[in-house]
Amino acid sequence: MVRGYRTISFEAATLLACFPPLDILAERDARVYDQTRALRQSGGSASYPASVLEALRRQEQRRAHTTWYARLRGDRYAHKRVVSAILPAFEAWMRRKRRVTFRLTQVLTGHGCFGEYLCRIGREATAVCHHCGADQDDAQHTLEACPAWTAERKVLVQQIGRNLSLRAVVSAMLRRESAWEAVVNFCETVMVQKETAGRARERADPARRRRPAGRLHGLQAPVPGAE
Repeated sequence: MVRGYRTISFEAATLLACFPPLDILAERDARVYDQTRALRQSGGSASYPASVLEALRRQEQRRAHTTWYARLRGDRYAHKRVVSAILPAFEAWMRRKRRVTFRLTQVLTGHGCFGEYLCRIGREATAVCHHCGADQDDAQHTLEACPAWTAERKVLVQQIGRNLSLRAVVSAMLRRESAWEAVVNFCETVMVQKETAGRARERADPARRRRPAGRLHGLQAPVPGAE
């Protein structure tokens, strides 16, 4: 459903996957069950066409999304990079058909081949950008500022505009399929180069390979409270 490092938060993982927390889904299913049972007891299942039952399910799905949205808007979650970028376009995000790739997930969450993240998990001694020398190499630096990716960024800007804040990028991706594809292509092209350069540094410095590495995980095992 979504691929990312195990350090991304539960909220980021579930939101990227469009998969509400299980307590919200359980409440949704319980309400559908109770209402369907009440309808059948009052008039028999033959009295209610499938379209009525489907409308009930859609109503409860919208209610579940409303509950989830309200939870994400709370002070505990709304400041997180992924949550703050997607919340303004929450319903459009939930209706999207395009998949979230591994390297797109890295740029959206900031958990990936970035100096700031690698330093935080002990894989790098500093957060410096190895491609331009900037003090802080994070996802937004890669997306918006690093001069090493000027050519790739120019192609991206042609599709989504000059505002490369994550909120603006997500909004553009959801408006046009071509914009989504442009962002995915940028992430794939740039992150592959960053990963290749990182492996080259590890080969040049064998001590790096002994440092703890971030691992990939599926949706089932995120770390609560991480960004």
